Amino acid sequence: MGGLREVAAPFVVPGPSGVAVRTRLKGLTGGDEQVLCLVGDHLGSLASRDLKARCAAGPAHDAGRWAERKRVLTGESSSRWAGSITKATHDQWALARRGLLAYIHSLQAGVRTIRHRLSLPVGEKGTKHAPGGYRSSKEWFAKSRRLQVLEVRLQAAQADWRAGLVRVVRGGKRLLNTRHHLEAAGLTHERWRHRWRAERRFLQADGESGKRYGNETIRVTPDGEVSLKLPTSLAYLANAPHGRYVLAARVSFAHRGEQWADRVTAHRAVAYRIHEDADRGRWYLTASWSIPPTRTVPLEAACAHGLVGVDTNADHLAAWRLDRHGNPVSEPLRFGYDLTGTASHRDAQVRHALIRLLHWAHRYGLAIAIEDLDFQAEKTREKHGGRKRFRKLISGMPVARLRARLVSMAAELGIPVIAVDPAYTSRWGAQHWQKPLTTKNRKTTRHDATAVAIGRRGLGHPIRRRTAPPPHDRSDRAGHRTVQAEPVAPGREGNRPRIPGPRTRSVPPGCGANAVDQNAQHRSGRSAELEFWQHDSLPLSP
Repeated sequence: MGGLREVAAPFVVPGPSGVAVRTRLKGLTGGDEQVLCLVGDHLGSLASRDLKARCAAGPAHDAGRWAERKRVLTGESSSRWAGSITKATHDQWALARRGLLAYIHSLQAGVRTIRHRLSLPVGEKGTKHAPGGYRSSKEWFAKSRRLQVLEVRLQAAQADWRAGLVRVVRGGKRLLNTRHHLEAAGLTHERWRHRWRAERRFLQADGESGKRYGNETIRVTPDGEVSLKLPTSLAYLANAPHGRYVLAARVSFAHRGEQWADRVTAHRAVAYRIHEDADRGRWYLTASWSIPPTRTVPLEAACAHGLVGVDTNADHLAAWRLDRHGNPVSEPLRFGYDLTGTASHRDAQVRHALIRLLHWAHRYGLAIAIEDLDFQAEKTREKHGGRKRFRKLISGMPVARLRARLVSMAAELGIPVIAVDPAYTSRWGAQHWQKPLTTKNRKTTRHDATAVAIGRRGLGHPIRRRTAPPPHDRSDRAGHRTVQAEPVAPGREGNRPRIPGPRTRSVPPGCGANAVDQNAQHRSGRSAELEFWQHDSLPLSP
């Protein structure tokens, strides 16, 4: 056990810090769409110029340069539009900077792995903690060439990092590369150009508390009227006073509509974004605002009535209900999802699986325990070598999307989410729980056993299952008991007190003269793990 890493303690995940809702802009006239396109294209060109200036400044950028950029943009748009553009530019540059750092870390990990494997003899087997040598001299030679490629890429990326150089594409790198493969993408040049212009438009504005309806740039009234402040060069398009353009469409938010109405009525900040779905030919309005951080309940209170252990897999969620002592209750459940098809279909599948899981947990008033997974460092081809099937499996697991949606949706229902360390849950769950929970009418899978292990770790119990007491008259005939007293119990390793009274042939436990430290007797192993155990019985049948 010396090679195992230390397992982190479980914790209650804090709730989301903001929300976003979207609705469709129905009933737009041709003139409305033309105005939106003109304003979006004009502000998009300003955003492109500002992003170029921000990238040229690099890490030496300061508040003075930020103010200068805003003054330049204000003359061609407005003060509020300029503030939104410069803030979005800064966020985009910071995101690209973080992406470059993650890319450097990935290259460094690949270089270390290849160097280690090249230093070993060909065919040498690896261990659980370190890979072995390559399988053949041909593979060794191919990896030596790949090492040189990665080292060149790493040097270039590190040079960009030191110089503060980032590479950003407004509109998306994937869509830009699609321009060179129009036939494979099933697009014509006109359709691609339309999508490219739609993605590069800029029609978003940050909210301002205290201003009318929470936003002076893109204003949405409680009755659904949408208007926007026109830039200076397009003020001639205004159809309302003070250089504003009012759209013919009326909007309403089906989700969180009451919360949104409360905010705009109280003139609290609400940020808006207008964008076009070029494939469907529809326009959408997205409203977002920040919310105060929810007060998380203590871990003990969240686990007071038990919880639901959830194992995340590539095509389903395996869940099992546990009581507060860590005993599985009722039957395991599976919530499947299909991650093939479009991004919207995959997202809908994940949401549908999560809402069924949350409704089940809410019915019994239970918390949810889930692994704190992060496969960002586990997808490299250098670490897993030729295990393409395994790499494809973990790459397809919606870990980040599922975790973000689970926390947000659980907060609405008041369900605590407990994150546990994922170390050894699959291995120990299958070892200690898969076989005992298998009956004639129930075939327990490895994923079901992992859900039990996750739930027990979330409750603070060890994963190992408590075994039954010896069935014979003497404890040393069938092996010693494995139940461990609480760590706070004084004298738990000392001699058991002698209880006065008549002696019978069957001596009660704890009354024998040799009932002392189990580890000091001639026993085959320690008396128990140094962990906390409950003495409640374990139901192994439905």
